Formats: sequence, structure tokens, C-alpha cells
Amino acid sequence: MKRLLALAVVVLVAGLGLYLAEHRHHPETVSSNAVVDMAADWQRDASRVPMGMTRISDADEMRIGKQLAAQYAASDLDAEQKAMQHYVETIGAALAVHAHRKLPFQFHLVTDRGLVNAFALPGGQVFIGQGLLDLMHSEDELAFVLGHEIEHIDHFHSVERVQVEARMRKIDLGALGELAQIPVGLWQAGYSKDEEAEVDREGLRLACVSGYSPRGAIDLLNRFATLREEYVVHAKTPVGELSRLAISGLEGYFRSHPLPSERLVQAQAVIAEDHLPIDRELKPFRVEYEITADQR
Repeated sequence: MKRLLALAVVVLVAGLGLYLAEHRHHPETVSSNAVVDMAADWQRDASRVPMGMTRISDADEMRIGKQLAAQYAASDLDAEQKAMQHYVETIGAALAVHAHRKLPFQFHLVTDRGLVNAFALPGGQVFIGQGLLDLMHSEDELAFVLGHEIEHIDHFHSVERVQVEARMRKIDLGALGELAQIPVGLWQAGYSKDEEAEVDREGLRLACVSGYSPRGAIDLLNRFATLREEYVVHAKTPVGELSRLAISGLEGYFRSHPLPSERLVQAQAVIAEDHLPIDRELKPFRVEYEITADQR
């Protein structure tokens, strides 16, 4: 008993030391919000310690991911949607071969144009909404987003979340059907600021090692910053292809991620520190499909 208590103390002290070391480089103005944010971060970090020590096996994680994905995967796709699905799968597969965890990654299109988001389930299941794809101008931007989601899986964020959620809801992860109690909104809610920053960095690196330009991330984050300023902060009337539905989706995306301006600063720092090929040519966002006689 004494040994277990001593081990618990060591783990607690080590965790506190790591936490302070990670946060001392990010000074913030002292305020009640800062205190609340730090308390929330500490609670999140503390909850991850037992998850890391009792993490489920890859086989169980893949089983859980497949069961969850079956609830969300689209069916009855038309020709254009099938082409988009194939496009997402192709880019995702090119990135996944460079992931640290050798899981059977699968990539899915969510046809809802109101879903301006992407999310990752345990075991290698990645989903991206048509609403987010509608905002993209290059394949490199798609690679950055998919790389971001792959890294949520690579760094065990997704599986730790399902473990925490199962504990809170008293769900038996081994019982068939109980996973249906976990709502899809859980995966779209985003992670902690530190976790989102981590996967932004690693997702950018993953895209670059896969042959994509880091300018894709810069362009997309700049666009997000502009959209947030125009349609979320100042609530301007939508023009062009940006509908009320898309704006509603954007608001959800911004709630679940750090500020685009903060993400942009970090991306620029990673590019400079890692000497990433910012001059690499962007690849066009190009989806090809055929319309057969029975589909006209």
C-alpha cells in the first residue's frame, strides 16, 4: 500500500512538473478567466494520466472506432459525392502511410453542407464535412485538415476521449450497442487548446512529409481568420457562396478550435523552425467523376 501511495505521489509530482514546464513559455495576463482556463487544463491533464496508464489495446480501439463509424458513415451517395469520397480517401491514404501508428485509417465524407468541420474517431476513422470542403481552394489545404485529424488519433486523443466519456456515462466499451449512447457532437466539440495546438503542428509536418506545401495551412488559416472577423465577429450579411448554413457551421468550428490568428502564428513558427518548403507549388483542389447514362 505504501509503495502504491509513493508511486501515486511520484506520478502526481511528475505530471505537475511537466504541466508547468509546458505552460511557462506562454505567459498570459492574470485574470479570472486565466485562472479558470488553467484549472480546466489541469483537470484535463489529470484525467489523461489514468487513461494513459490504462489505455485499451489497438485491437479494441479499432473495434470501437468501427462501431462508432457505422453510425455516422454516409450511404446512398450520388456520383459527385462518390467522387468526393474517393478524393478524400486518396489524400487521406497518402498522409496515413506517414503516421506513427500503423492503424487501418479510413476516411469518410459527411455530405451535410452545414458541417464545416472534421473529426476523428478512435482506431483510424476520420470524417470531414462537405461544408468544410466547400471552403477549400487547394489539395494542400485538405491535406492539412486531414493531417490534423490523423494526429488526434496518432496522439491517442480520440481513444482517451472515448474512455473518459465511457467512464462518465458508465458505458461498457465491450458491450455491443452501448457505444450508441455516445453522441456525434462529442467528436465535433474539439479538444483542449494544447491538444489542438499539438495536432496542428504535427498535422502540418505530416502534410509536408507527404509532399504538400505548408502554404496550404497558411492559406486556410488566413481564410478562417478573415471569415471569423467578417461573419462571426461583425456578423455581416453572407455574399457569394457563403450561406447562412455555412456561417452557422463556421461558428461551431471556431468554438471547437483555438483562434485562427493563434493557429496561424504557430504554423508560421513551425515553418520557420523546421525550414518547411513554403515555396513548394500548391496542388489544385480537383475532383473528377463521371455521369453515366442511368445517372442523368
